[in-house]
Amino acid sequence: MRVTDERLSLTAPSNRQIRADGNGQRTDDSQSNGVTGLDSLIVVSNRQPYRHEYEAVPAAADGDRATPPSDVSTRTDGAVTEPTNARITVDEPTGGLTAGLDPVLQQASGTWIAWGDGDADFDVADEHNCVAVPPDDPSYTLQRIDLSEEAVDSYYYGFSNCVLWPLCHGFVDLVNDRSNDFEWYRTINERFAEAVSEHATADSVVWLQDYHFALASRMIRDRVPRSTTVAQFWHVPWPTLATFQHCPVGDQILEGLLGNDLLGFHVDRYAERFLECVQRSLPAAAVDWERRTVKYDGESTRVVATPMGVDAESYDQDARSVSSSQLSSLFDRYDVSRENLIGLGVDRLDYTKGIPERLAAIERFLEWNPSWHDEFTFIQTATPSRTDIQTYEQHGALVRSEVERINQRFGTQAWDPIVYTEDYISAADLCALYRRAELMIVSPLADGMNLVAQEYVAASVDSDGTLVLSQDAGAHETLGSHALTVDPTDVSGFAHQIERAVSLSPSERHRRMHTLRNRVFDRDLEWWMETQFDWIRYLRHRTSRDAATRDSDPDGDSYERTPSM
Repeated sequence: MRVTDERLSLTAPSNRQIRADGNGQRTDDSQSNGVTGLDSLIVVSNRQPYRHEYEAVPAAADGDRATPPSDVSTRTDGAVTEPTNARITVDEPTGGLTAGLDPVLQQASGTWIAWGDGDADFDVADEHNCVAVPPDDPSYTLQRIDLSEEAVDSYYYGFSNCVLWPLCHGFVDLVNDRSNDFEWYRTINERFAEAVSEHATADSVVWLQDYHFALASRMIRDRVPRSTTVAQFWHVPWPTLATFQHCPVGDQILEGLLGNDLLGFHVDRYAERFLECVQRSLPAAAVDWERRTVKYDGESTRVVATPMGVDAESYDQDARSVSSSQLSSLFDRYDVSRENLIGLGVDRLDYTKGIPERLAAIERFLEWNPSWHDEFTFIQTATPSRTDIQTYEQHGALVRSEVERINQRFGTQAWDPIVYTEDYISAADLCALYRRAELMIVSPLADGMNLVAQEYVAASVDSDGTLVLSQDAGAHETLGSHALTVDPTDVSGFAHQIERAVSLSPSERHRRMHTLRNRVFDRDLEWWMETQFDWIRYLRHRTSRDAATRDSDPDGDSYERTPSM
């Protein structure tokens, strides 16, 4: 689903009103200023916003070559690639940060640099691996980085997801530091940094996303003009000092991230952990805890915490458009009784998501509550992820075996307590499940934010659902007071909260969900992006002011004003 520019225009949070049902509305005098004040925006991410793929085209009936489709993409140099036995299709952003940033880049006519992982990506690109996007109305440049199989194995599956991912989520025992993986990680970060330098000017803003580029910011800083602003958002948790000390290249990671002018995290505790790691690991770094700044190697880095939101309005509208036939079709597909109370889990099949612990709590709930047998169905959707990593393969096998065991223990010929699927669920069907589920369980063992919790709340247009939320999800800091909190490792406590969730009165469910919806709509994806750009504009202004007043006002910090949260 294409997200319109209007929906994600960067309107200041103070210009938003929240209706009583939690649906956000803009006031008549609200104004979208887009990315005003940012002369040139360059986004760097591992995932690309548009992927070009070949799709086989059946041969024409008369044996002639099938006519190439009209939607084949145009390269930035005007050339068109037309395969003789296939057509090129384009996967477009459907949600989350990628969909949110796409209209921003369109407004800014900026540049997006990402890994080109589609099999037709480079056939539609020019000699610089650039392609104009969106395909139907080109307005910005997507530059793709071509990675070899060895590079993907070492940079992505290796250091990114076998070292940084488990480390940041507290799974020290799963860290697998293979030889050469970090060198490949460094090499790929250098390639991205070099690509940035080809586009950056003195007025550019470079915004990197996530843990795949822990070294790139300092590399970029060394290649671009001093006035270029470099910022990064770290979407996963930052580990405790004790955990971070297991990082085989911890000092290099910190030094790389301190190449940023602005470094963002979802919640305060991640920002504070980062500052503690810097203070303990880099003796030459000067940490100002009050302002959350770090001065190191002649650079100053501002560390901020801003919780990311979702496009709440979109989920609300999609949920309101759900038809009874759509839901009936879903329930028929998975053999779910329309009369049952529905619990729901929506996750990637990742060991951080706490699915086995969730299943154990559901098993305990069923042990304690035989009256709910045949009356309660828990639907768990699990999207396979990083299956080339053995840990993920083993985790998937564990989850599937636990589902089978619990269903064999409690199920009957007409009822399985757990309906488990790894099928692709469309956005429309997902919103149908969100709206129908009386109970949503989001119980990660560690999670930077967890947007699924917010998606469920935004889609709960009837305000009669209950969110059960892990204390270890970043979203808990915003939603925890009106969700039912669980420690996912406490099986009995978890089961008690499930009992409580299915027993809440309608008025209590409505009261809790009403507050949750207000919070999700108030701090949605639009608010989050506007806050990021407010910080960037502030730092750019401050850099310019400091350059002009450094000699006359050596104590200028005492007059500092920062963007309002």
